[in-house]
Amino acid sequence: MSTPTLRQLQGAAHTRIYAYGAARGENFIPNDDLVGPIDSSDEWIRQRTGIVTRVRANKETDAIDLATAAAREAVEKSGVAPADIDAVIVATISNPKQTPSASAIVADRIGANPAAAYDVNAACAGFAYGVGQADALVRAGLATHVVVVGAEKLSDIVDPTDRSISFLLGDGAGAVVVGPSDTPGIGPTVWGSDGSKSEAVGMNATLTDFRDGNAAWPTLRQEGPTVFRWAVWEMVKVARQAIEAAGIEPADLAAFVPHQANMRIIDEFAKQLGLPETVVIGRDIETTGNTSAASIPLATHRLLEEHPELSGGLALQIGFGAGLVFGAQVVVLP
Repeated sequence: MSTPTLRQLQGAAHTRIYAYGAARGENFIPNDDLVGPIDSSDEWIRQRTGIVTRVRANKETDAIDLATAAAREAVEKSGVAPADIDAVIVATISNPKQTPSASAIVADRIGANPAAAYDVNAACAGFAYGVGQADALVRAGLATHVVVVGAEKLSDIVDPTDRSISFLLGDGAGAVVVGPSDTPGIGPTVWGSDGSKSEAVGMNATLTDFRDGNAAWPTLRQEGPTVFRWAVWEMVKVARQAIEAAGIEPADLAAFVPHQANMRIIDEFAKQLGLPETVVIGRDIETTGNTSAASIPLATHRLLEEHPELSGGLALQIGFGAGLVFGAQVVVLP
């Protein structure tokens, strides 16, 4: 008896990003509001991070609310009907519940039921991971249109007295719609991890520690110098790999949008990559803060608002953070 031949799906040859959406926390928090508990100053924070203020959400607003608002804008601007969204991916480390997924709730709220939906926990690299997966889903034929969201409410998991990270973090969400394209619009994703450095950035306790009374509410912490060195020296290599994989040169870029971790890291990145002055660099951290998985789409959304001439140009985006995980790709801006 012969074995029947299975049918396998094959999707579009190429993909692109159709549109961006964004949502930021409702409140601007200046440095002066945070310096007391960490015995610091506005000048110290500006010099160390480049942050002047950051956005944080109201108590009743959660990461899913922010994700929904950003996804709605992206879908509306994309011209794709919500019913034609086949999958929703939400990158987050701040879903208020272990389950259900934030993505399933977002899919329902934007009218995309019964789209496939799942969350990605890759911290600051989460959005780049999501774009890479959306690109693969469309080209494999598993989906035609995919919403990718990076969403965080980090103010819920920050210790105001933690001098290593408390003043960095903000709340927000950024989203894109990915779909088929006649020409290549998303370059190969370069991604990976280095779990040997998992203690460099992450939570300071587990939920079971908190439940059992062995720890306070878990919050984010980091080893600043370790993260800085890793980001500047190791992630520049990843950025170069993404540029090479896309078959372009640094001078071909119109924009560079790194994860908004620290202004000094961003500036050193640009220097190490040898980017010409014509490349517009995302520096959203100055007024939004570090929003982890949301930072790349938020920064790109702002760049496109401030520089509409970037539309159609190439942008290198790279995320890196807790885990330690990283992801990068070159994309065509919508």
